[in-house]
Amino acid sequence: MDMTKLAGVLAQCVLIGAMSSYTASIDASERADVDQQIAILQAVGNEGIGNERASLAMRELEKADGTALLKVLEAMDEANGLGLNWLRATADSLVDRELAARRSLPLGELGEFLLDIRHHPRARRYAFELLSRLEPKAAERMLPGMINDPSVELRRDAVQQLVDSAAAFESAKSAEAATLLYRQALGAARDVDQIETVTAGLRRLDQSVDLPRHFGFLMRWQVIGPFDNSGRLGFEQVFTPEMEVNLEASYPGKETTAKWQELVTTDEYGMLDINKAFGPLKEATAYAYTEFKSAEARPVELRLGCKNAWKIWLNGEFLFGRDEYHRGMRIDQYRIQGWLKPGKNTILVKVCQNEEVKDWTVEWQFQLRVCDASGTAILSEDRLPAPVAAATRRR
Repeated sequence: MDMTKLAGVLAQCVLIGAMSSYTASIDASERADVDQQIAILQAVGNEGIGNERASLAMRELEKADGTALLKVLEAMDEANGLGLNWLRATADSLVDRELAARRSLPLGELGEFLLDIRHHPRARRYAFELLSRLEPKAAERMLPGMINDPSVELRRDAVQQLVDSAAAFESAKSAEAATLLYRQALGAARDVDQIETVTAGLRRLDQSVDLPRHFGFLMRWQVIGPFDNSGRLGFEQVFTPEMEVNLEASYPGKETTAKWQELVTTDEYGMLDINKAFGPLKEATAYAYTEFKSAEARPVELRLGCKNAWKIWLNGEFLFGRDEYHRGMRIDQYRIQGWLKPGKNTILVKVCQNEEVKDWTVEWQFQLRVCDASGTAILSEDRLPAPVAAATRRR
């Protein structure tokens, strides 16, 4: 090769190398930019702090290619509620743009993401919905494998598939097959509406359902009161049961002597009616105490429904409280994280009634269940059968 051609080849090599280096630099820069914009979306705080920056970041991310979709979904793992909403909206924009341009999405990677239970439930749910949209037959065949998924958002569809099959067998008068499928659905169901549907199906087939056990509601309590709550001051006032629980003791109460007494609820949704112990009092405070035997140390959620002001302690440690009255109530209205120790655990609930006298303010009650983060009941080692009359169906 003459020197002129050699110089040309060398020049081309240098140019290619420079272009490759430049391209790699651009790719790294783009990746860094995508990561930076995603971090802005993740950081959106309470009351919309960071919304303006998030809006700009979302516009920048909408320019990224389809490979950014997985990064956006992965970012949901570390995002809070508002950040999750921004990331979900960004994912929608990316998907809509790619599909409108008739470009393919990384379905294989989405499937791998879906199957990795370490990812955020909402992100995995999004991946499943996208797969259902693009490959509905494949997504449908995946459903049975999600019946015990830790994500309630994903197991819901698997449960519904069982419910539909059970209902079909029930309509065909195949009672045994319908019962088996309803039982399987009940074991996996965590959403209240599905549990009610399955329970109704089983009861139509003359099958018994122990809803308190399924949910993990605590049914047997010791209660003491009434103490004062005039002027709504009882919420902050420290009465003796907060300092010690002595079931043999009595204390000065509101216009009477406060003594511990047993109160067992027969409501199948675990509703403990304080009025049954002390009457329909106003401006009053009461405490409810129970014990829970755990086989091991483990994290736990205490899920409470209450329309009165309340506080809760686990093993003498104050966990949380709400000084609000009559806002309405539902199952799992409040989810409080705690830690069970091996053996005996103590649970104390303080419930305050205010001064309002309208009919709808008379209720002085709460429901409490023990479960894991997915809503699966955790049962005390010495749990007794549900009270016989647990069939009032109030939530």
